[in-house]
Amino acid sequence: MQEIVLKGKKNGMLVMLLTIVLHIAAIVGIILGAIEMEKATTVVPTALFLVSLIYICIGWIVLPGLKVLKPQEALVLTLFGKYVGTLKGEGFYFVNPFCTAVNPAAKTQLNQSGDVKTVTAPVVAGQAASAELISKKLSLKIMTLNNNRQKINDCLGNPVEIGIAVTWRIVDTAKAVFNVDNYKEYLSLQCDTALRNIVRIYPYDVAPGVDTTGDGVADDGSLRGSSELVASRIRDEIQERVNEAGIEIVESRITYLAYAPEIAAVMLQRQQASAIIDARKMIVDGAVGMVEMALDRLEKGGQVELDSERRAAMVSNLLVVLCGNRDAQPIVNSGSLY
Repeated sequence: MQEIVLKGKKNGMLVMLLTIVLHIAAIVGIILGAIEMEKATTVVPTALFLVSLIYICIGWIVLPGLKVLKPQEALVLTLFGKYVGTLKGEGFYFVNPFCTAVNPAAKTQLNQSGDVKTVTAPVVAGQAASAELISKKLSLKIMTLNNNRQKINDCLGNPVEIGIAVTWRIVDTAKAVFNVDNYKEYLSLQCDTALRNIVRIYPYDVAPGVDTTGDGVADDGSLRGSSELVASRIRDEIQERVNEAGIEIVESRITYLAYAPEIAAVMLQRQQASAIIDARKMIVDGAVGMVEMALDRLEKGGQVELDSERRAAMVSNLLVVLCGNRDAQPIVNSGSLY
């Protein structure tokens, strides 16, 4: 299905003014015909009266052909079930009055929460036709789908909760209306599927021996550390799936990422333990360097001569002071080591 853009249809104002003039003329014709019918016996007043009356009865048929569009709106039209074209761009249009606007996702709304649901709004009887016309318009603006958080297992089997925000727009109205049943629900479901396929490739955090690129070489890719790359791959995956629906994915972003509640506490302890180990390694490396520096300066200065036992005791004391969690309590030794 290829989109056909209807051009040269922006003559709605002319048609509306002509219709108003003809209705006024018909009303005048009815009045004059009725007056002349009482005075004359010819058929001319009768014909004028009948023609004017018939036009008053059927002249309104052209009114459904008047269409008003605002910027970044489109209207997909069919005539007796056949696709005839799409109106695009702001303006006052006139088309075949028997054309019908089609939009299967007219009552489906993507709310700020990202849920896709059907909304049934009350319509006043006098506004039924107007509300129906407005609901059939397709928005060509860039819109955002913020899907609900999903619980997905990463490549290591750890359950994580992740949410994404996808910005999208319609680029082919014919494909969006006729190739899929409901393009908004279709987009939402494809976002969920693409998200699951990509998240299963990555670990939550950097893990050894994991290949996330598919080249057979382990890398440092992770959901937390490679969020830009993950979002880009999610966008490409969704775009590949929604091409047939005439939708362009502008951007995708990860809006929420965390371990699932059932393992969140354990993973937090693991992260804390890893942080403590890393901190201890840094402290010990620094302490050893400071002890070596202290001993070298003492020996080079010649102030103190230390045998192996005194060096061991001094190293032990300095390491306790530098690596301890609490302030050291000095003990004055007034005796000798021997």
